[in-house]
Amino acid sequence: MKQLRKDIDKDGRGKMVLVPDEEEDMWHAYNIINEGDCLRTTTTRKVQQESATGSSTSSRVRTTITIQVLDIHYDTSACLLRVKGRNVEENQYIKMGAYHTVDLEANQKFTLFKEHWDSVTLERVDNACDPARNADLAVVMQEGLAYVCLITSAMTIERAKIDVNIPKKGKGDDTQRKKAISKFFDQVMAAIMRHANFDLMKVVLIASPGFVKDQFFEHMMKNAAQTDNKVLLENKGKFVLVHSSSGFKHSLREVLEDPSLIARLADTKAAGETKALQQFMTLFGTNPDRAYYGIKHVEKANNAQAIETLLVSDTLFRSKDLDERRRYIRLVDDVKDNGGDVKIFSSLHVSGEQLDQMSGVAAILRFPCPKSRKRTKRKSQTRSEVDCGTRKYIFFPSNVFFFFFFFLISIR
Repeated sequence: MKQLRKDIDKDGRGKMVLVPDEEEDMWHAYNIINEGDCLRTTTTRKVQQESATGSSTSSRVRTTITIQVLDIHYDTSACLLRVKGRNVEENQYIKMGAYHTVDLEANQKFTLFKEHWDSVTLERVDNACDPARNADLAVVMQEGLAYVCLITSAMTIERAKIDVNIPKKGKGDDTQRKKAISKFFDQVMAAIMRHANFDLMKVVLIASPGFVKDQFFEHMMKNAAQTDNKVLLENKGKFVLVHSSSGFKHSLREVLEDPSLIARLADTKAAGETKALQQFMTLFGTNPDRAYYGIKHVEKANNAQAIETLLVSDTLFRSKDLDERRRYIRLVDDVKDNGGDVKIFSSLHVSGEQLDQMSGVAAILRFPCPKSRKRTKRKSQTRSEVDCGTRKYIFFPSNVFFFFFFFLISIR
């Protein structure tokens, strides 16, 4: 993403002019634009014109519009934003207050006005405009099924799905099975060549249960040697073979937790988030007083300045409730001020999906902070009053015998 202009005052009010360069930037824009913001960009509008004779004709015109955002939707398949709002500036073709939906695409310049640019949004803009960021390719596969995905700093993008029917092993001739497997491997290799940018990528992950990954890698390198594919041969060292429980996309989470892979991706954001989440889950099982989740428990730990690492999902910053958004932004700022580390997980990443299942916010603590438990005071004795004429006698069930003894004396 390119930042063409930044004009923000000391109170946080102002505007930015941004241009999303690629598909991942559209996801960043989705997290930057909130309801109530003002968005200025170009759009098309259907306009009806009436002639002198009374007949009307309609045509689509391109114009610049400024809308106050009412709703925003991210289309993952088309990688564009649909922003609905009301026009807040005079326009030749659109009346003030009229509703309009803008389709925001890659390479389309837009200006975003905010009453307050918070620290989380500013950090996301800085990360999106960082030219050093890149993506790695992951292939998770089993016999007949493969997913080719891009693993970026913010999300996991499915690029291709290969599904080929592989005949089962039989006692007789398995020629058809070998042909089907060869066809499957060729399709996976073609998908890798189509979506991998070896100039930017550090690694290409090949994950599978059993020996499927090894057979595929051997097939690919043999094919590359026969066809003199210099791209594959020169980047052979970037391929990393790791084990996964299945060939489905959700297995990427366990793949990213592999220690050998984390060493290769030690300086990438995706590996850092996965490692932090793995550490939280380990502590939650072994030392639960150092692993909190849920906003109330995490805020309690924050008040004690006990948070070492805060894990928070970006879905919480897209809440329509402004007070709720400010609550999480304030939490992030407090943790940073207290010297803690903050990991913001993308809901489109496999690790972010797992965090969303645990309320979207969790914390690793510096020191144990026992959770408050409701203590019920068990009363061994119950107090009662017995009215005997003009007197009131207070007695306890454990001393019933003495009560009757004194009662008999008083009657006499």
